[in-house]
Parts: sequence; structure tokens; C-alpha cells
Amino acid sequence: MFDTDEIVQLITETGARRKHPDFSVLVEDVDLSVLRGLYEDLVVVRRIDAEATALQRQGELGLWAPLLGQEAAQVGSARALDVDDFVFASYREHGVAYCREVDPTHMLRFWRGSTHSGWNPFEYKMTTPAIIVGSQALHATGYAMGMQFDGADGASITYFGDGATSQGDISEAFGFAASFSAPVVFFCQNNQWAISEPVSLQSPVSIAARGRGFGVPAVRVDGNDVLAVLAVTRAALKRAREGSGPTLIEAVTYRMGPHTTSDDPTRYRPAALDEEWKAKDPLDRLRALLESAGAIDDDYLAAVEQRADDTAAALRRGCLETVEPPPMSMFDNVYAEAHPLVEEERRQFASYLTALEGTH
Repeated sequence: MFDTDEIVQLITETGARRKHPDFSVLVEDVDLSVLRGLYEDLVVVRRIDAEATALQRQGELGLWAPLLGQEAAQVGSARALDVDDFVFASYREHGVAYCREVDPTHMLRFWRGSTHSGWNPFEYKMTTPAIIVGSQALHATGYAMGMQFDGADGASITYFGDGATSQGDISEAFGFAASFSAPVVFFCQNNQWAISEPVSLQSPVSIAARGRGFGVPAVRVDGNDVLAVLAVTRAALKRAREGSGPTLIEAVTYRMGPHTTSDDPTRYRPAALDEEWKAKDPLDRLRALLESAGAIDDDYLAAVEQRADDTAAALRRGCLETVEPPPMSMFDNVYAEAHPLVEEERRQFASYLTALEGTH
């Protein structure tokens, strides 16, 4: 199942459902009603991303990392998780956060600079954005090993891009996970570009092959096929929970927008490549399947669009109504208990603010 570089696909680019000898059985329960729910997820997540991008362009966010084109990879994998599984994210998993029921407004706090975090990771079993590339893979592996030592159920899953696989942290995580049979799923969204470098420049072999080199079984999946992603993630999580160790999933997808809102992909990416991948759009693919099955109509589509618009309106309202924290709050929650160095810094900064007020 994990020995080849075959790219698993259960929904073709034209929206036809296809059989796979190993993975179709894992999504036999996914009927048209479930697929309708997945389509709604994809539409809402894309709308959240578009609204946040607009807010950044309007000066309301300092930065944003768009996920345009990667919705199926995130929704499909997130919908495979159980409540006790813990997500260790990078900085682009807004779709996963939505599926973990994080308030979309809370996703913006970090990017607005109004908080150190954004939400309580233990409430949603998902960490907040990790800017240090690749670090979250080690965190996920350590957490999985802790669950293993404690005899706890569940697994951890960590998300990263193809560029992160060139970081030492990823290699170290693979090594530890393989050696200790840690119940962790490594989910790589291979969106073809590490900022401005194509994946072909980073590795002469597939990302999946890199994992196998460390003894981590790996599978490649069509990352724009939400059903296939759901199936392979279920398989990987099953391996983790039954004590069979880690799995690497390479979701082959495409970043249709910039790396972040400070990036201009037209400077390094050919327009013809963008057009090629637009034909593989994850939303269009699932919609085509539903249309061919007679499972959607105008009322359903209107309701989905209304849900997306309402979510976007709440996101914008929540962003603009954010109450920025007072300067002194930066010293709160640094340590669980009072720390003399932090207290000294607090006094110095309070003195500075008092002096600053005196100049006005």
C-alpha cells in the first residue's frame, strides 16, 4: 500500500469517481450527503482565505499565508481525524483549523499582531501557527511518543510544505518516529514551490521516497482529490492507533496564489503552469461529481454560498472589532510562575511607557 510512488486518486479531474484496490474500501461510508458536506467545507474555507487576503491588502493584517488550491488536502485530512487526535500545524492550515471548529476570527489574531497565539491549542487539539519552518514535526513526534508512553489512545498529525523537508527538523522527526514507532502522521502538502524554488530543485526523488529512506512508510495522493486524501489519512491514522508506527503522506497539490501576501509568484512561476493546475481545481472537481450524480441544485448552491458569505462577514467584523491588547500584557503568560527576569523587564517597560506619556 505504501511501497510505490503511485499517486492515489479516487475522483478524476473531470469529476468521475474511480476505484482503488486498497483505498476505496476506506471511504465506502462516504455517500453523496457526505460529499455535499465536504463540498461546503471547501467553499467556506476558500471564502475565509479570500476574505483574509483582502483584509491584509487593506492594511488590517500584517501578513497572510493563502491556501488557495490546497483546500482538498486540508479538508480531506482534517475530516479523517478523531477528537483525541492532536494537530501540529505550520502557518497555512486555515482549512484544518476550520474543520477543528476554530472560530475563523481567532485565526486572524496572530496575523494582526494582537496576540502571541490565537486560540487555546488544548481546546481544539490543534496548535496555533508555527513560523519556524519544520519545527512542528518534532513537536508532533514528541507528543506522539508521550501518548505512547502514557498508553493513551489517538495519534498526532503534523502539516508542512515540500520546502520544509529540506530542513533538518523534518529529518530528525522522521528518525525519531521510525525508531520509536511513534503514532504520528506526517502530512506534506507538496504545493510544488518552496517560496520561489520548485520542488524539483529541492529533491531528485519524491517527498514520499525521502520518508521511506528513514524507515517511514509513505504514500502519495492527489492532493486536489478530497476523497482520496480522506482515504489515505484514515489509513495512516489507523496504522498509528494500532501501534504500527508513523506514516508520511505526500499530498501532491498546487499553491495557486503567493507563498504569503508579501510574495509575487509571477516573478518566478510561469503562467502556463498556473493554467494547467486550474484545470485540476479541487472545488470544480467535486462539484462536477455532484452535478453528474444529480446531487446538487440551485437551492443547495445558494445555501452554500450564503454560508460562505456569512462566515466571511463574521470574519471581517471580528477582525475590525478586535480590541488590541495593552502593551503591558506582553509579559503575561510567559512562564507558568513568576520569573525574576520577566518581572524586571516588566518594570523597565512600565517605566519607559510612563516616560513616554510624559513627553506628550
